[in-house]
Amino acid sequence: MSSTPYKPPYFGIDPERAAARLGQPVDTTRFSKAAAFAARGRDELARNGHAPDGQKRLRRFSTWEICRYLIPVAPAHFRRVLRGNPDLPQGQGQGNTRWFTLSEVMDLRAHFAAEGMATREYQPFRPDGLDAKILAVANFKGGVGKTSTCAHLAMSAALDGYKVLVIDLDSQGSLTSILGGRIEDEWQTVFPLLARDFAEHLATENTARVSRGESALPLDETLTEASRVSSRNLVQKTHWPNIDLIGAQLNLYWAEFQIPVWRMQSRSWPLWDGLTNALETGGLLQEYDLVLLDTPPALGYLTINALAAADILLVPLGASFLEFDSTGRFFDMLYSTFASIEDGENTQRRRAGLDEIRFEWDAVRTLITRYDAAQQADLANVEQAYFGDLMASYRQELTAMVGQAGEQVNGIYETDYREFNRETWVRGRETFDRTWAEVKELIVGSWWRDMQAIKDEEEARDGQA
Repeated sequence: MSSTPYKPPYFGIDPERAAARLGQPVDTTRFSKAAAFAARGRDELARNGHAPDGQKRLRRFSTWEICRYLIPVAPAHFRRVLRGNPDLPQGQGQGNTRWFTLSEVMDLRAHFAAEGMATREYQPFRPDGLDAKILAVANFKGGVGKTSTCAHLAMSAALDGYKVLVIDLDSQGSLTSILGGRIEDEWQTVFPLLARDFAEHLATENTARVSRGESALPLDETLTEASRVSSRNLVQKTHWPNIDLIGAQLNLYWAEFQIPVWRMQSRSWPLWDGLTNALETGGLLQEYDLVLLDTPPALGYLTINALAAADILLVPLGASFLEFDSTGRFFDMLYSTFASIEDGENTQRRRAGLDEIRFEWDAVRTLITRYDAAQQADLANVEQAYFGDLMASYRQELTAMVGQAGEQVNGIYETDYREFNRETWVRGRETFDRTWAEVKELIVGSWWRDMQAIKDEEEARDGQA
């Protein structure tokens, strides 16, 4: 046994040797080189699993997977229907197991919905005539699984049969990378939509100014160009046939600086409504079933726009003290921010005799992500106790499959179960299936409530008539 006493590694550091190892001072040029190296590395990693042409391709789905997860039909009956309807997609492969693209699965789902049992849910619940539901995934703590949660919810919804629009509001563009998006500059992000909203507000204000004999406020080149942008021009197709994308890239961050500048030009501009107006006036809420918003890890202007537009707010967090503490502060800032907006706006609205505004969400849920039951159960129970009805009941477990999918810039649903032990794959998929089940219940319930509200209004009108 050694008699040498333990010496911590931070004792006895030699200053001269430390200086020699330090290297030359770092200037801003080195940041540029680091960014360039990282960009090349990011592109190489993102191309893992891509086709030779550099495009992402969605894998095929087997008969077993379709009958277990996608279409509620027994495999034997599924095969009989294919044999009896040669015009339907027949898939690839021989024998009992065939492989289908998701587009083919969608065609098969439509056939079963039209010809199958009326008691089976071949298509997901979606009321006619109602707008898409907007879901924002937000928390100003980074590393809580916000982007992966948003990506997997989009994929879950797509596999369930919904048509989904994903909007990446985080200038890091991680969700854009997951979905294979290519964004050249900020003009392919939501930035021009926010600029157009301000330009339209300014045009309305100028009409009033001119009528009062005042000079009009000028529209600069950015606002003039944004006035010609349509939200539909920004939507990209992805390798998922029913997931579209409005992506993000680094320059989107400039919106955080530009929005307050616009607000200073016109204090009457409701800056929080820019994204809401873009979605409502661009026809996107009628074209899609669900709109998912991935927000930056900060309560900035982009996040405020997302939260103001959302019907449902989802707040991921891990079962750790720091994430619990940060999420509590996030809710505190949400209250301060939106209560302040309400107070300021309603003071003016009362003076003008207008109806007051109130921010309201159909549902808000915190979601525990990356959960390790062996080590985090106690703190997760504490979070459950304090957040109460704001907490989702399912805790999303961290599995080896979840980690591997992240390393490959893929979602769980994009991985082929043949690459894993099937039980491992099933368990990994279940972590997001169960989260989707809770979120879908919120969506379906809020649509149902909307339907009942419309019905009550119609009955009230009929009663008055």
